[in-house]
Amino acid sequence: MSLVWAGLLVAAVTAVAITAMLLVRRTAPEGSYFEDGDRAAGVFGVLATGFAVLIGFVVFLAFESFETSRTGAEDEARIVAQQFETAQFLPAGARKRVSGDLVCYARIVVHQEWPKLESGTLDDALNPWAAAMFRTMRTVEPRLPSEQTAYDKWFDERSDRESARADRTHGAEGVIPVELWIVLFLSAATIFGFMLLFADSAERAFVQATMIGGVAVVICSTLLLLWFLDNPYHRSAGGLRPRAMERTLVLLQEEARTAGGVAPPCDAVGNARG
Repeated sequence: MSLVWAGLLVAAVTAVAITAMLLVRRTAPEGSYFEDGDRAAGVFGVLATGFAVLIGFVVFLAFESFETSRTGAEDEARIVAQQFETAQFLPAGARKRVSGDLVCYARIVVHQEWPKLESGTLDDALNPWAAAMFRTMRTVEPRLPSEQTAYDKWFDERSDRESARADRTHGAEGVIPVELWIVLFLSAATIFGFMLLFADSAERAFVQATMIGGVAVVICSTLLLLWFLDNPYHRSAGGLRPRAMERTLVLLQEEARTAGGVAPPCDAVGNARG
């Protein structure tokens, strides 16, 4: 959802809330529907505080998930670049194959996995080029000390890369369950309904509209923020994009020229040739 649509939705919800308040105000008694305003304010305080505590906890949970996804994407891209450098110290037979597979791995992430993250269709399957690299590394028999060091380092980096990939894909599933969304919307509707009982025919319409309009803006904006944090992969402003892996692809191209050239066994979007 773009910022424009989000703004329009907030404006629409606020307009509906204000309209409802003004309609109820027409037939409301002076001083609102409550005979004891202090008691009603106390009850409203309990409702608002409970909602604020709940939504504050959920925002923290959703933001933590968003940040984990963002950090995972950046770490994965950084580790791919590090593995490419490590691969240059492997035995000659595996060096170019693994380097090419890393380029294909990055292309898959950018051109195939990221669109699936945005649409919520990414499954639990591994990146196929990760499996190809593993099969290649099983045939490697390091002999020189530098090759043995690179071989050991490779598997450490592979473990870190898979962990970072898991963090990246975790956010696509969302961390707020449906039941919690139901509770949040039910709580918001309860607060709106309770606010309508404060309708006062003796109060100026502007004051009444401002009162419920402010509540509507805050609650609607907060719920939209939760949706944004719970769905980090989108093309609108603030959404997570594969910038880090795109930068890594550029870096790999530069390092490939330094290493004497690399021929990736895939096309521009990561599909295997042939």
